Amino acid sequence: MPYLSVHFREKLTVDGEQVHFSVSKDGFNWETLNGGRPVLWSEKGTGGVRDIEIIKRADGKFAILATDLCVVKRMDENYNIDWKDINHNGSKCLSYWESEDLINFTEQELLFFGRDDFGCLWAPEITYDEEKEEYLIHWGSTVREDDFNHMSIYCTRTKDFKSFTYPELFFTKTNEILDSHLMKHGDTWHLFYKNAHDPSGNMHETSDNIMGPFTHDDSFDELVRYYTNGGSYEGATTYTLPDGRWCLMLDFFGCPKDKMGYVPFVSKTPGDAAFKRADSEFSFPYGFKHGRFIEITDEEYNRLIKHYGN
Repeated sequence: MPYLSVHFREKLTVDGEQVHFSVSKDGFNWETLNGGRPVLWSEKGTGGVRDIEIIKRADGKFAILATDLCVVKRMDENYNIDWKDINHNGSKCLSYWESEDLINFTEQELLFFGRDDFGCLWAPEITYDEEKEEYLIHWGSTVREDDFNHMSIYCTRTKDFKSFTYPELFFTKTNEILDSHLMKHGDTWHLFYKNAHDPSGNMHETSDNIMGPFTHDDSFDELVRYYTNGGSYEGATTYTLPDGRWCLMLDFFGCPKDKMGYVPFVSKTPGDAAFKRADSEFSFPYGFKHGRFIEITDEEYNRLIKHYGN
C-alpha cells in the first residue's frame, strides 16, 4: 500500500517553504520526489507556504491547502522572527491548488473566507463530512476582538471549494490552541491539537459528532509528556499503516534545523490512542515539516515516480 507525504522543509531559503512531495511503498520508509526540490511554488500572497494539507476529494480530485506564509522573508539579519507581528498581521487567506493526477495542477488561488479580523490563518486541514456531503476546513487563528492575543480553531464549510460559509469558532480552550487534526474511526471523531502553554503539549479529545462537544483524553496527556518531555512538538497528523496499526506523526522543532521534522508514534489499531514512539521502524530522506500523509493507489505511486523521479 503506497503513501504520499506533502510537507515543507525547515531551511533558511525560500525553497523550503514550498510544497514538497515524498512517497513510500509501505508507510515506513520514505523517499523524496523531484530531488528534494519543491513540486509546487507559491507565486501569490507571501510567496511561501507552510503547514501543508492534502486530501483526495469525493470527486477524485486532489486538493492542496496551506498557510500563506514565508518566514524566511520575515527574518532580520540575525535570522530572528517577529511571531507576534505574524499573528497580528499575517495573511487573511490560505493557498489552494487542485489536481486530477498529482502532476498537473490548477493555478494557485488565495482563498478568502469573508472575515478580515483574523490575524493569520495557520495550519489548515480539510475534513470530509460524509453525513452532509461537504468539507469542513478548520485552522488556527487569533482575532482582532481580543487584540490578537488568543488563538483558537475556526472553520468554514464548502461543497465545491468555490463558495464557503462564513467562518465560525470550531474549538477553543482557556489557553491558546493550534494545529487541529480531525479524523473519524468507527463512530468516533478524534481531535488532536497543540496546547500552547500551561502546559505546552499535544492533546487528544473525542466526540460522536464532527462539531463536538469533545471529551478530553487525560491518558494521552500523560503519554505525550512521557515520550516528548515538553512542548517542542506540534502539527499532529495520523494515518493507518498497512499492518493495521495507527501512526501519529508529531513535528519536532526544539532542536537545530537539520534535525527538525516528524517523529513517529504507533498504536495497535486506528482509534487506539495508546501510542508508543517508534523511530527505529521509520526512515526519512530529510525532516518532513508539518504536512499530511495519505494513501495513494499503485497507479498514482508509479505515475509520481515516473514524472518526478527521486
